[in-house]
Amino acid sequence: MTELKEPMAVAEIRWLPESQGGRSSGPPTASVYAATATFPGSDAPLLSILVEHITPQPHGLALANIGFLVPELARPHLHVGAELLITEGPQIVAHAIIRHLMASE
Repeated sequence: MTELKEPMAVAEIRWLPESQGGRSSGPPTASVYAATATFPGSDAPLLSILVEHITPQPHGLALANIGFLVPELARPHLHVGAELLITEGPQIVAHAIIRHLMASE
């Protein structure tokens, strides 16, 4: 996948360094990165997330468009300020905060 066609939100993502359990290769370089994610403290299931970096920010942060393979499972939990944990298997590799919601059809 080369672009995220219908992003649901923009998130600020902080990729963890390898020393904190993050990816050994650093932040993903694919145009669209697929992983799993959870909304901590909610009853949301583990979801498949799609991340498309928009621009890097200072201090290891990045802004990214995000979407989900099953949007209807994520939609009730999405709001500005919502937190997400992005995981690869059991490892948390990034923390994200929703900064903007896209208009839904």
